Amino acid sequence: MATFPFFCLIPYLCPPILPLFMQNLIKMLPDAIANQIAAGEVVQRPASVVKELMENSIDAGASFVQLIVKEAGKVSIQVIDDGKGMSPQDALMCFERHATSKISKAEDLFAIRTMGFRGEALASIASVAQVELKTRREEDELGSLLRMEASVLKANEQVAAPKGTSILVKNLFYNIPARRNFLKSNPVEMRHILDEFQRVALANPEIKFSLVQNEQETYALPVEKLGKRIVDLFGKTYREQLATCEETTNYVSIKGYVGRPEYAKKTRGEQFFFVNNRFIKSSYLHHAVMSAYERLVPEGTFPFYVLFLTLDPAHIDINVHPTKTEIKFDDERSIYAILQAAIRKTLSLHHLIPSLDFDANVNFRHPEGASVSTGSIPSFSGSNSHRPVQDAWKKLYEGLNDNIEAFERGDVAEPTTHLFSEPVTTIQSKANTWTADSSAHTNFQVIQILNKFLVVTLSGGMLLIDQKKAYQRILFDQFSENLVKKNGVSQQLLFPQILRINPADAVLVEEILGDITDLGFGLTKDSEENYWIQGVPAGIGEEDGQNLVEGILEQVKNEASHLGQNHSEKIARILANRAAVRFQSKKLVAEEMSALVEQLFASTNPSYSPNGEIISRQLNEAEISQLIG
Repeated sequence: MATFPFFCLIPYLCPPILPLFMQNLIKMLPDAIANQIAAGEVVQRPASVVKELMENSIDAGASFVQLIVKEAGKVSIQVIDDGKGMSPQDALMCFERHATSKISKAEDLFAIRTMGFRGEALASIASVAQVELKTRREEDELGSLLRMEASVLKANEQVAAPKGTSILVKNLFYNIPARRNFLKSNPVEMRHILDEFQRVALANPEIKFSLVQNEQETYALPVEKLGKRIVDLFGKTYREQLATCEETTNYVSIKGYVGRPEYAKKTRGEQFFFVNNRFIKSSYLHHAVMSAYERLVPEGTFPFYVLFLTLDPAHIDINVHPTKTEIKFDDERSIYAILQAAIRKTLSLHHLIPSLDFDANVNFRHPEGASVSTGSIPSFSGSNSHRPVQDAWKKLYEGLNDNIEAFERGDVAEPTTHLFSEPVTTIQSKANTWTADSSAHTNFQVIQILNKFLVVTLSGGMLLIDQKKAYQRILFDQFSENLVKKNGVSQQLLFPQILRINPADAVLVEEILGDITDLGFGLTKDSEENYWIQGVPAGIGEEDGQNLVEGILEQVKNEASHLGQNHSEKIARILANRAAVRFQSKKLVAEEMSALVEQLFASTNPSYSPNGEIISRQLNEAEISQLIG
């Protein structure tokens, strides 16, 4: 007979004493934990702190804002301004959650013209760092000094202080080691800080800014007009590419600058939208800009633009995301149409739409990649080039006839009808079991299909090779070997090129400079901190050095930007992908096709590209018959 525990009968025998045995599960979180949870949305990295503190300085009416960072903000971040300052009571209240001077009722959310309004930033920052606040109003004789650690007030005293506010944030995430471990390398985190600094500085050219990192002043921006602010932030080369864009309607007014089409770059990041002086991200508006540049810029390139949209706050909702970089318009289609029309008008007025040259003799124009030097197979000086490729082909054929006979006897499974079925014996295993037999390689033939694929005829079958992926593998092995041996051959440029990058990307260049130098890039820096491209890796064709470096930077940023221990491997793969693009639809002569196949099988992994994609498929006679039968 089954028995039941006594406590199972309690609800029936003694209902009044049930609360004694059961407890409520829902509890209020302590303020410290609640603040840390909120900080996860507001404070994601040091750059988030920079954004919040600088925007507070703007809201305080500052005419000068200085940002001081050490070790990419991991050690300390300090923002000093000469704004209104705070009273002793306000200095205490600013660290409370949802304490703000910006709004007082729900209707205020649709009339916001300040940067902040939620009252979460300082409370979130103080919960995950050590914070020191020093502030004084102009009418006060003494200022206030407060020290906070993990949301706990450690000191509150009156001190002598200049007018304005200084906030020092030290040891970010010191009390949450797991969050601190997720931070990237210093150059990457510094690049994000520079991004935030540039956005605030662009939106407020009437304010003086300074940026000091590791005790060296990177920027000293005086009060100036927007065009001059752009040049001071991104470099003198931007002066010649700026075109004024301006349009005013009853709904929205648009002002700013767009870049000339010929200066479009392969890197993103120099595209800025500001709505009521607030930086926003909008793929919808970006599409409007790109559609205005349609057929004016090459595919995969991005024009520069800094555009300010001003409209009644009642037409937008900025309370969408904690970072406040996403907003909603009540009439997005109108914004899209007006923006597109404004940019097209600008391009037309500034004669930026190229005209046809009817006097040019087209018979003397050479199509891209038509020269023999550009399309030739790159030569390889590494150890792989000395492997006995031509002696290894007999093993490649080995087993095909046996497998076909086995299939005819019914000893193997029915082959799949899919064109790219798995080979009977993988190419990788064949490559690993080569023997030196010089009589075999002369038995194969190679043909090219659609200028994209190679078909290698084998004894009893064929091999289908993706031409571009094969080059990716070959080039990747070459560049990897160059990185290991630090002996990449450089092809010197007749005329050095200035590398047009913004300071944020310059930080990333410093991070990868050693590797791209080992690959064969020649980069020098002049007295004005500008990089000049003196040479590019040999064997990559005639691609512009600026485009190559931009492509590397763009892909590094797109891959989460944490270079880590696989630093060199990523750079080699990125450059191999870039260099192989010119072979994607390239017609090869017979010698180039044969050389490509032999070099592929001399590579470290003939089956897969450095991106993990399958390079080739092997089909035997039975599978080919099945396809057309």
